[in-house]
Amino acid sequence: MSRIGEGAGRWVLPEEAGELFELYRKLYRATDGAMSPLIGRSLDALGYDRAYSLRPSGDPVAAPAWDEAVAWDGEALTTVRPVSLDIGAAGKGHLVDLVGGVLRDSGHSQFVIDASGDIRHWGTDVLRVGLEDPRDATRAIGIARISDAAICSSATNRRQWGAGLHHVVDAMTGLPTSTIVATWAIASTALAADGLATALFFANPARLSELFDFRWVRMDANGRVEFSPDLDGELFT
Repeated sequence: MSRIGEGAGRWVLPEEAGELFELYRKLYRATDGAMSPLIGRSLDALGYDRAYSLRPSGDPVAAPAWDEAVAWDGEALTTVRPVSLDIGAAGKGHLVDLVGGVLRDSGHSQFVIDASGDIRHWGTDVLRVGLEDPRDATRAIGIARISDAAICSSATNRRQWGAGLHHVVDAMTGLPTSTIVATWAIASTALAADGLATALFFANPARLSELFDFRWVRMDANGRVEFSPDLDGELFT
């Protein structure tokens, strides 16, 4: 990844990267460019860098437009300029799915992988998951029930290192978002749920629902909670 930031080139990525970049490309368009893996330079400037210094070092910058900076052909990523990638918005969910695949191949059929905010359940029973209140981590705003599915969450109170500084960055401005403070997405894979949890900060849920089969909950900065009508669960607010 570091070599991609040094100049233009064609980079053949592992086979597992295909699903990840296809999801990013789809969510980039669904959010009108607000969600992008090309936000690395802004995160570095904000202090969320490779060393996790958490010390801002410059002004954030908007990410370059996807079609003007990179091309993905299903096998290789071609860059026409140096770019700094950050796949954190969906990468951990993808890893959860890959680890789950290893367990399934080893003969396991009922298990849960909890990757700190990204949960994937395999099996026929029902898992109840609390939805943490971003204003008070000791409380929940509700519960969701999942079975053989994934639930992923994102919140601006997590990975926060200063006033208005957190990891959910709008690629169009390079600035941390402030309108939505917490999201939850339930989908058939952790990859999709993880990516959609970030996309919910930027896009109308109805628009995302036209492209993806998922259920969702999100809270805005005023504490107002929205949720999909087919959510299997209950909310306390």
